[in-house]
Amino acid sequence: MVTALVVDRSPVPLIVIPSLDEAAHIRRIVEQMSDAVGRHGGSVVVADGGSTDGTRAIVAEIAARDERVRLLHNPRRCQAAGINQAVDVHGSGHTHLIRVDAHSLYPDDFVDVLLAEAAATGAASVVVGMVALGEALLQRLCALTQNARIGNGGSRHRRRGDGAYVDHGHHALMDLTAFRAVGGYDPDFTHNEDAELDHRLQAAGYRIWLTGRTVIGYLPRTSLTGLARQYFNFGRGRARNFLKHRSRPRLRQVAVIAVLPILGASYLAPVHPAFALPAILWAGVVALGGAALALSSRSPLALLSGPLAVLMHTCWSLGFWSCVLRPPRPVPQPEAA
Repeated sequence: MVTALVVDRSPVPLIVIPSLDEAAHIRRIVEQMSDAVGRHGGSVVVADGGSTDGTRAIVAEIAARDERVRLLHNPRRCQAAGINQAVDVHGSGHTHLIRVDAHSLYPDDFVDVLLAEAAATGAASVVVGMVALGEALLQRLCALTQNARIGNGGSRHRRRGDGAYVDHGHHALMDLTAFRAVGGYDPDFTHNEDAELDHRLQAAGYRIWLTGRTVIGYLPRTSLTGLARQYFNFGRGRARNFLKHRSRPRLRQVAVIAVLPILGASYLAPVHPAFALPAILWAGVVALGGAALALSSRSPLALLSGPLAVLMHTCWSLGFWSCVLRPPRPVPQPEAA
């Protein structure tokens, strides 16, 4: 049965910003979100995982003059645990959780739109589309690739939303009643924790609404090493989801899961050339996708999106199989400081 939440009280948002070494962005996002809760009441909590770059000092300075802002130490360092802890410690008196990423860009009416959409749809979760933006050369290339099908596989939430009920999207707002009812995030998930929670929300009968009224700007990694590590962790997180819930991957996910096996098979090409054919076909499709993107975007830079997508696919697949072959053990949760 589908569960619709009917809220007959004024919404009071709890905005949680997980952070770790976000000194370059944290002041802007905290002050912007403080202005947002000023229109609705509520609080802004920065759940920091032990930053050493000055992030904590910046937040503490803002909190000292703004009672709506709070700094919370997140001893487990991962986002899922930090958000759960923020809800446990500061959630009383609030109606909705709004999750905000320090390294993303948000429109000034972001919170207003989310609360309005929740009220209009009765959905337990309102998710948003995400469009990658870049400044430096590599970051711009990453953004071009991640916004294209060769980089996102056609995922609906990796572009501007169109107003529809979905099974997953980039997390933004959740009704705290539903969030608590399903147990919050799984703190053992360092990546893909949002999709894991969406699985449990739907299993409990709650609805997820992808809004078409707002979108966030995501700032990609600025180094190839950071990008490779990110996609490796994305793959591990998705594998953990499949293993935990015994669910089946979609066709676009199967295509990326297959990358590592077909690369491995290509080493048997000396035995028979046919073993190399799948890898050649995959590389050819990605290269053509990059060329098509360069033509459609009229950006010569996009010609490099094919090789970049090869890196992303390979690291995602490697992370996926590393988890399947050696699943991680749950990490004991320390006492909150």
